[in-house]
Amino acid sequence: QVQLVESGGGLVQPGGSLRLSCAASGITFSIYNMGWYRQAPGKQRLLVAAITNGGSTNYEASVKGRFTISRDNAKNTVYLQMNSLKPEDTAAYFCFAKKWYSDSVNYWGQGTQVTVSS
Repeated sequence: QVQLVESGGGLVQPGGSLRLSCAASGITFSIYNMGWYRQAPGKQRLLVAAITNGGSTNYEASVKGRFTISRDNAKNTVYLQMNSLKPEDTAAYFCFAKKWYSDSVNYWGQGTQVTVSS
């Protein structure tokens, strides 16, 4: 059974930081590209950051320089370090796993809420 379990969300003030974690089980983690989408109320789910199985990364323009994605293949875990958070970062954040040769996401996590507010 495949599971992607996110943690680390919460309420933070503008300018603060959070680190999201996504622990994967039931998959051969090293062959999957991993990443995070986010979805704000009434809006589409958008890609925030992704990391390939080889370690290459890409970011949505609004988070470049503030967010850092990383992975630990020994722990089957992907991380999203979020710094200098802004109210517009408020959303549900979803971890995903996509086989490196797939055209679409294979697995999703259940989501973790991030709220940036004073």
